[in-house]
Amino acid sequence: MKEFERIPVSKVERATKFITTGAKIGTNYIKHYSKKLIDPTMSRDKLHEDNAADIYNSLSELKGGALKVAQMLSLDKSLLPTAYQQKFAMAQYSAPPLSYPLVVKTFKQHFGKGPEEIFETFSHKASNAASMGQVHRATLDGKNLAVKIQYPGVGDSIKSDLAMVKPIALSMFNLNPVEYDEFIYEVEQRMLEETDYHLELQRSMELSTQCKHIQYLIFPQYYPALSGPRILAMDWIEGMPLGERLRYGITPEVGTRLGQAMWEFYHFQMHRLKAVHADPHPGNFIITPQDTLGIIDFGCVKVIPESFYDVYFQLLEGDILTDVNKRDAIFEQLRFIYADDSAKDRKFFTGIFSQLVELLARPFRSDKFDFSDDAYFQELFAFGERLTTMKELRESKKARGVRDAVYINRTYFGLYNILHDLRATVDMRTAATVTRS
Repeated sequence: MKEFERIPVSKVERATKFITTGAKIGTNYIKHYSKKLIDPTMSRDKLHEDNAADIYNSLSELKGGALKVAQMLSLDKSLLPTAYQQKFAMAQYSAPPLSYPLVVKTFKQHFGKGPEEIFETFSHKASNAASMGQVHRATLDGKNLAVKIQYPGVGDSIKSDLAMVKPIALSMFNLNPVEYDEFIYEVEQRMLEETDYHLELQRSMELSTQCKHIQYLIFPQYYPALSGPRILAMDWIEGMPLGERLRYGITPEVGTRLGQAMWEFYHFQMHRLKAVHADPHPGNFIITPQDTLGIIDFGCVKVIPESFYDVYFQLLEGDILTDVNKRDAIFEQLRFIYADDSAKDRKFFTGIFSQLVELLARPFRSDKFDFSDDAYFQELFAFGERLTTMKELRESKKARGVRDAVYINRTYFGLYNILHDLRATVDMRTAATVTRS
């Protein structure tokens, strides 16, 4: 795999890269429509492939916030064409890494010496690389370790990166500008927290300790003395990233066992800890040779405010769609609808969000839910595709939803997708409580 010798750090360098990428996308569109004049039946598949490759290659060189956005978008199977999903999903754990001299430079900045002076062995090649950092294997005192190194400059460039990626996101993915501006602040805050390895170290130790009682989960031990502002050391968990393991196949029994563990892990955090691992993508989990689930990354954690929790989880209560007064009160508090909406808008958005709540809350209505049900996910994805084409949503002058819901919704969406990939049947009765505590 190609390694990068440097990352563009200055705003000018990064802005130039975005402009160059935009120009390539424009050229791809010109080529597409020129060919379409000759062959009107030609599909947009090649255009999507070319654009996905150009965007991903540019973002891979930039790393940081822009590549993280691409990774997030890859989880939404209703938003992006398949070419984008497949290409952007590489940012989960197989992005092009930094070269070893840059890794050494990071160590010397924080420890005054290179990794080979600290560890008994340290791999020159990254074991995996994602949007914000990459992981190397190391050994010390008989222990196998995973050492995560943050890419240079990612923390300083997040705000400007998100501003520069905005035009691409709005034009290519039909996002609402009002909602983008409203929710990008939440995305920015979570990304800034991800670059704070002191915070990640603290949360990793606290959350893994609090969740260690959950069956079939394992967590690494963390090593503060070997960690720093841009370096995080922990035990190496033997196994295979979930995304890779899925390609080899998982038996229904194992899929259900791992899915049940994951369900209980997330709902214990939601309802007991009010702080949740908010980045459930296949690159953040390891399947061990014993078929247990290793949780390896607490970089993105959403702390759930009590006031939001009390309102949001009423959406899961059985009478939310039949008690009209309750429904409307909750929908207004979550800003699905507004008191000053026109009668037409109020009816439209109430209908849309009622459908969405019914779909997403359906698993909670059963004693057991089969996440391998393709019909359910086809319905879910089809509804998502409808949302992306609705003129009323794209052109609304008001943000429909609250910031605090961004990562909770994303967490559920990612969790559902993983449970579907695992073909898991989850016993809702034995899971950690899924009602308001």
